[in-house]
Amino acid sequence: DDSLAAMLAVLRARAAEDAKDCSKSEDGAKVYLVGTGPGDPGLLTLRAYQLMRSADVVLYDRLVSNEILNLVRPEATLVYVGKRAGFHTRTQSEIHELLLAFADVRATVLRLKGGDPLVFGRGGEEMDFLRDNNKNVAVEVVPGVTAAAGVGSELGIPLTHRGMATSVRLLTGHLREGFSAKDTAKASDPVDFAVTSADVDTTLVVYMGLGTLPSLSEKLLASGFPANMPAVAVERGTTVDERRVFSSIADLPEAAKACELVSPTLLIIGRTVTLSPHWPYGDYDESASPYEPKWVEQCGTPRGSDYDDWKVWLDVDLAAGDASDAQHFVPTREIHVDAF
Repeated sequence: DDSLAAMLAVLRARAAEDAKDCSKSEDGAKVYLVGTGPGDPGLLTLRAYQLMRSADVVLYDRLVSNEILNLVRPEATLVYVGKRAGFHTRTQSEIHELLLAFADVRATVLRLKGGDPLVFGRGGEEMDFLRDNNKNVAVEVVPGVTAAAGVGSELGIPLTHRGMATSVRLLTGHLREGFSAKDTAKASDPVDFAVTSADVDTTLVVYMGLGTLPSLSEKLLASGFPANMPAVAVERGTTVDERRVFSSIADLPEAAKACELVSPTLLIIGRTVTLSPHWPYGDYDESASPYEPKWVEQCGTPRGSDYDDWKVWLDVDLAAGDASDAQHFVPTREIHVDAF
């Protein structure tokens, strides 16, 4: 891209000048792989915010919201590398090359990812690529609140609970990039893996699982799972636009389709779902009749009026036009080219 090429040229010139100046540090570039959490800006870590205020270049994913991106310092260059089912603005290989190109010219590079970089975030691949191709590049991983923890905590769903769930298993509903459904006979099918590893004492959490939900439900039931095993599908969890559908594993595929849920949607399946104060049915009984109604849809963040209280604490107003009294004010920018 012309704009990226122009910026790389500027950074190369700056790096060349620094190389001539003996007083300048000879340290190489740093690349930070930073998790931004499940969506609520209040769940950002202080380390993430600190780095967002000092980066030269920010490569960000589709799941990083405009509110979070507006905390990036205005002088930084933002590069969108988002992906969604059926459409990638950049392949993973291209993202690797971009990270390396900016690192080679000693820029401070921030790779912003939804959730946690090392939980289905491909952060390990990016870290390995950079270390293999430029040993002078320092890579730091900054953890984020992964969706399973963020959404589970928000809804009051323990991932483990004495007497109900002795373990939790995190899975992705996505096939590996470059694979199609016909390849699953040769590859590790996430649905088959979920079924063979699932048991009623394990909470099953599936990231990006809408596409495989019908197959997952069918195979879990065929493996002996109770038809009324509690389940919830949560779209855009921890954000003001959150939608959640409570149901049974048998009826959840129909519910998700009827409610027209879209990505990103997290699935939580297991008995601990009934511990949520938002669970609309009674106590779980494996022998009980199917739920009536089959599903219940709820909308909006459970946090209510204090959802934006992080702005007050940070003294940030992302909407106001007058920034004179805001210590860390960042003007609102409509950044995303691929909104939810």
